Amino acid sequence: MAPADRGAGTGSGPDTRHPALRVAARLRLTTAYVLLLTVTAWWLAGQGHAARARFVRHNSSNVHHMEVGKWWTMFTSGLVVDGVPAWAGIAAVAVALGLAEWRWGPARAGAVFVAGHLGATLLTEGAMWVMLTARIPGALSRARDVGISYGLVATVGCLVALGPAPLRRYGPPVLAAALAVAWALDQQLADAGHLVALGIGVLAARTAWLRARVPASRTSVPAAR
Repeated sequence: MAPADRGAGTGSGPDTRHPALRVAARLRLTTAYVLLLTVTAWWLAGQGHAARARFVRHNSSNVHHMEVGKWWTMFTSGLVVDGVPAWAGIAAVAVALGLAEWRWGPARAGAVFVAGHLGATLLTEGAMWVMLTARIPGALSRARDVGISYGLVATVGCLVALGPAPLRRYGPPVLAAALAVAWALDQQLADAGHLVALGIGVLAARTAWLRARVPASRTSVPAAR
């Protein structure tokens, strides 16, 4: 076998793949999740209104499903893009999760996204359960609760909190203020969940597990003058 053939066989030669394929190979988690979201959105687009509503109803992570043991809805609810056009939600995930995976690797990026999704879901649905138990008006046991937004907000919040000094100083308060205004205007439980998810992302940025993946110049606090 010629030397060139041996190099190609062992992977020591230059990577001749298309740039998009090289990026997809490096961002395996993001690529897999984006494909899942795309396939789900494509399938839902081909269904009738009743079928789409039934799918969302059966995959909503609400109090009723938690009480009957359908905990898996906390994961399947993250396969549906809701509240915005599917292409916009998928693009947002590709950018935010892709950037996080590029900087921190798939394990850390996935952990932040899942922590935001599950943490905000559990806390908001826990609050809803308390409201139902206390018979507070407005509480719903079968609320529509699907989407990618909790994980997305947590990931963006973590990226901002680990960014350059001006971004990490002013970014989280600005995001929190914007989400608080949205909650005040819409008064939806999901809006409260976005604030919770942002807090989870910012707290995750303070862990040594993530800060170890960020250059010291970005995490160190400038000395006082």
